[in-house]
Amino acid sequence: MPAAAQKYRTALGVRLGSDNYGVTVQQRIFEKTTLEGIAIIRSREVTGTVLAERHFGLLGPSLNYYFGLGGHVGGHKDYGTVGGFDGLVGLEWKLPITRLVVAADFKPSVEFNNDDWFRFPTAVSLRYVLIKEKEKPFMGGLFGGDKDKERSKKKSKTKTDNSRKPRLLDSIFGS
Repeated sequence: MPAAAQKYRTALGVRLGSDNYGVTVQQRIFEKTTLEGIAIIRSREVTGTVLAERHFGLLGPSLNYYFGLGGHVGGHKDYGTVGGFDGLVGLEWKLPITRLVVAADFKPSVEFNNDDWFRFPTAVSLRYVLIKEKEKPFMGGLFGGDKDKERSKKKSKTKTDNSRKPRLLDSIFGS
């Protein structure tokens, strides 16, 4: 399992659903946790959503699944101010060699002050990575890269430690 479930820190893009569209921004706040802000426009409604999401690597750091919780608030032409709670489960893929992330998710919500008490929308998001994760050596420094540095440090430390220890012949010949 990779150390981080994502290969970027900040991404901005568009979100397209069956009856809505909007803008999405995702910011990594912890190693495997992001905050996502979504502004959605529907035919009679505009809402803003904030979600805390937990990401898990799936076949490496480029492909991962995630789930999250959050809430939304907005305005509806017929009902005025609306709000509610949201859940989220999805799959995202950071396209190789590009700064693009493609995501598909299911975002059920419980609505307050609206005739639609429960919604079960799905959507696809396309985001552009604004701030990338720090670069690691190509192919892990070719078979482990920086682990070789750790090994050489251990070997050199072992060599210096062994040179200080008295050996059997040293004690006999007094060297």
